[in-house]
Amino acid sequence: MSTETLIAEDPENVAQPAEQLSTNRRVFNLAWPVIGENFLETMLGIVDTLLVARLGAVAIAGVGSSLQVMFFVIAALSALSVGSSVLVAQAVGAHKFERASDLARQSIVWSVCFSVPLALLGFFLADPILSVFGLEPDVAAVASEYLKVTMGTVVVLVVLFIGGGVLRGAGDSRTPMQVTALANVVNIFLTYGLIFGTWGLPALGSVGSAWATFLSRLLAVVILLWAMSRGRNGVTIGGRANWLPRIPVARSVLQIGVPAAVEQVLISAAFTVLTIVVATLGTAALASHRIAFNALSLSFLPGFGFSIAATALVGQSVGARRLDQGSEAAHTAARWGAIWMGSMAVLFFLFATPIMRAFTDEADVVRQGAASLRVLAFSQPFWALLFVYSGSLRGLGNTSFPLRVNTVGIWSTVLLGWLAVTFWSGGVAEVWAAFILTSPLMAWILFRRFRGEIVNAPAPAPVAGD
Repeated sequence: MSTETLIAEDPENVAQPAEQLSTNRRVFNLAWPVIGENFLETMLGIVDTLLVARLGAVAIAGVGSSLQVMFFVIAALSALSVGSSVLVAQAVGAHKFERASDLARQSIVWSVCFSVPLALLGFFLADPILSVFGLEPDVAAVASEYLKVTMGTVVVLVVLFIGGGVLRGAGDSRTPMQVTALANVVNIFLTYGLIFGTWGLPALGSVGSAWATFLSRLLAVVILLWAMSRGRNGVTIGGRANWLPRIPVARSVLQIGVPAAVEQVLISAAFTVLTIVVATLGTAALASHRIAFNALSLSFLPGFGFSIAATALVGQSVGARRLDQGSEAAHTAARWGAIWMGSMAVLFFLFATPIMRAFTDEADVVRQGAASLRVLAFSQPFWALLFVYSGSLRGLGNTSFPLRVNTVGIWSTVLLGWLAVTFWSGGVAEVWAAFILTSPLMAWILFRRFRGEIVNAPAPAPVAGD
């Protein structure tokens, strides 16, 4: 079935023209499902941690060490979906639905091609990778078993990320959220059952959490592929054509996706180093840092959501040669992102102590953590702007400039935090205060670059088969 036939038979699957929707509505239609999806993923991690923690300190330490490795892998893989998302968005904006569908098929094909070698490497190198943590033997055994399962089944994870990126590029962020919601519910029951051996399932201990995650993601992939085969907003992977891998398409995707992936890995590494810097201040400081970071991860959700919406809408505007719409969408997303994250900042500042007491009753941890949250409040609106304008530049196909600005900015912050601790006897609040200096500058640079590029954005580069 051709895309044109699909459109004729199911008009609800066709993206409404930009003129029929207000810019606010277009931004929110894409942003809120992403925010919801990321919130569900965050809550899923919390639930999994609570269940594994019932097995004892060895289990939680082993699983935690494996997840630290997977944190870097997921950061890179999720960013690679940016390439597919941007190219599909530009094709949809140009109303070239056959090209968008072709890109969707090729993205799925290449996600499998990329992930199979990664799965093999991860499985066989799990023990050497974990050896850098210097784990106790019993903890290392748990970590190795868990990591081998998660890396050995990473194919499902990659297809899930790429498929979600394709749908968001087509303007559909609701389907990935709905699929994630279902998978998360299934995962909770499977995790409990496979860890403790209930409901007729085998008792696998801590590794049961890894198998539950794999099975729930497998279900999500099946549903996602089914939805994509039916078609969303004129984009479908149905049909037998164009399923053989084409290297030029992979090159086009990687030219956009690789800088985004490198950016996420370097930022993840920077936050890891920042944690090491804080660890030199003692256990109470480290505990307050981790709690503050958890609160921070929730405040990031609106920024991420509006950033992804900006990427899709700016990309579609490039394809449609309506750069005025892309500019308006980006600035609207930035405004709403700043409002939402600014609201979170007010809550952080006013209720810092109660937030910390919800996690711990240790007075020193509460004191240091509350001071950190109040400091973090001042940088929240600027982070919203740098998130959104980074996403807007990616929608133009420019992922290298956000890579340079964001990595230099975050590593400069780490350096300032280290200087505060080493030479100025600063505490954890002073470490976080470094963002007050760097985040406004980063946001301003990204805004200026986007404003300059959107005026003269080139037409989308042709992809093999166009």
